[in-house]
Amino acid sequence: MNLLSGKVAIVTGAARGIGEAVALKFAQEGAHVAFTYVSDGSRDKANALVEKITAMGVKAKAYQSNAADFNACETFVNDVIAEFGQVDICVNNAGISKDNLLLRMSVEQWNEVIQVNLNSVFNMTKQVIKPMMKAKSGSIINMSSVIGEMGNAGQASYAASKAGVIGFTKSVAKELGSRNIRCNAVAPGFVETDMTSYLQDGNSADKYKSLIPLGRFASAEDIANVCLFLASDMGSYVTGQTISACGGMNI
Repeated sequence: MNLLSGKVAIVTGAARGIGEAVALKFAQEGAHVAFTYVSDGSRDKANALVEKITAMGVKAKAYQSNAADFNACETFVNDVIAEFGQVDICVNNAGISKDNLLLRMSVEQWNEVIQVNLNSVFNMTKQVIKPMMKAKSGSIINMSSVIGEMGNAGQASYAASKAGVIGFTKSVAKELGSRNIRCNAVAPGFVETDMTSYLQDGNSADKYKSLIPLGRFASAEDIANVCLFLASDMGSYVTGQTISACGGMNI
């Protein structure tokens, strides 16, 4: 359908999982894609993704950059603009979990989750709104979580970071709506990725699936489809919203 033809999209943390699915989905719809990965160990996956995207006839480039580092984000976005000429879409997807009961959670564990999951969203948004304001157009999509809406024992840091993303999203939407820049959040439930691999087998999987009215975990493509809606003109009148792609888990 070429819903994103000629657009330039940034996706953070796209070497695997949801980020990879989003990058591929956007490319399938005609977007050029610039994406980040953090570790040296992800370089081969990142290069493979570049090959998949360029085979679709659009431009792609992988950048080793840490979204939790403000200065690195500034450099990254400047490099993207120099290479691609514009930024139309930004998906703030980079994230981690360091689950632990609050009684046992260290200050370091707390700070790392907040830094990667919440501060990175500020860092990237702060950079991409400059070219978007100049163009008077843009879509920012922030990856939250159903846990940010519901909370969960043993995930205080993760829940706080993802709830923070929702509040940040609403504020940015109010600030930048007059510039035709939309900002929305997606709140996935359990998704079949490396991060949830330990939940996908045996009794644990059955336990969690019993909490989901649709009776299954999401695929990464399920989440990518929601991001496509928000990135494209199909979502042109949607801003400041959190779309819960959780199979009904938060009902």
